[in-house]
Amino acid sequence: MALLRDNRRRGQVPSLRTTQKSRVGDASECLRTVESVRVLDHSHWRWAGHGQLLGGGQVGENMASRTILVVEDDPDIAQLVQLHLRDTGYEVDLAQDGPAGLQQALAKSYDLIILDLMLPGIDGLEVCRKLRASSKYSLVLMLTAKSTELDLVLGLEVGADDYLTKPFSILELLARVKALFRRMDALRAQAPLAKPLTIRAGDLVIEVDKRKVQLRGRSIELTAKEFDLLLHFAQHPGQVYTRAKLLDDVWGYSHEGYEHTVNSHINRLRAKIEDDSSRPRYILTVWGVGYSFSEEWAER
Repeated sequence: MALLRDNRRRGQVPSLRTTQKSRVGDASECLRTVESVRVLDHSHWRWAGHGQLLGGGQVGENMASRTILVVEDDPDIAQLVQLHLRDTGYEVDLAQDGPAGLQQALAKSYDLIILDLMLPGIDGLEVCRKLRASSKYSLVLMLTAKSTELDLVLGLEVGADDYLTKPFSILELLARVKALFRRMDALRAQAPLAKPLTIRAGDLVIEVDKRKVQLRGRSIELTAKEFDLLLHFAQHPGQVYTRAKLLDDVWGYSHEGYEHTVNSHINRLRAKIEDDSSRPRYILTVWGVGYSFSEEWAER
């Protein structure tokens, strides 16, 4: 990373290699390193190529509309993340506990919420559940100091779009943020111009905007990812998906190796919407390949 002086001769500055390679976990030291460099000449020094190197937008990419909420109770980590996200071009707000984070997330429409798992008041999993139960939708990147498979799967199943395990590098964080936005933009671009607000498949009714499902007039309670998975199937009847493809489409690119998560979600969905889960009418198994939503319900 280079530091260039606007309209002046390049000067000597401390190396930023420690900042590039450091992992968030010793955030206070990393923050001091960054600040010590930036205050050398605050009015004239700027980050050169910062956006491209740290996962921000390319030249000409408009990030002014990207809003991010960081919910993190460690002030050093929160400030470090905010510093780099702002330098990359995003608008960033902070919240230091679960209740405050939830309140801010529901009061304002954020494009992304970076959510710590271990928070005072309400933990990150419960905040994520409440967010996914609301009518507002924001991408959620979960930060966790826990690295067990169960913790990661729980975060994904309550509706997180991606996760990072502490300690993590700033480069990795910003690359994940950019990848989430890129994926969201791609999905929006591929979406049909006019989506049905309600999908009917036999006795099954899916209210897309309200994120509600009914079976024969009875409300079916689904988790956020169960709903996303069902909606994805119902919007593409007859299309066959591998488990890896479903992970990519519904959970995001970074969850390779968690194909069993797809199996568990489909098993739970079948238990909720099928009369006989061993002989499904909606979500069918394509042996040796994956799953599909029955073509019987196409154009109905």
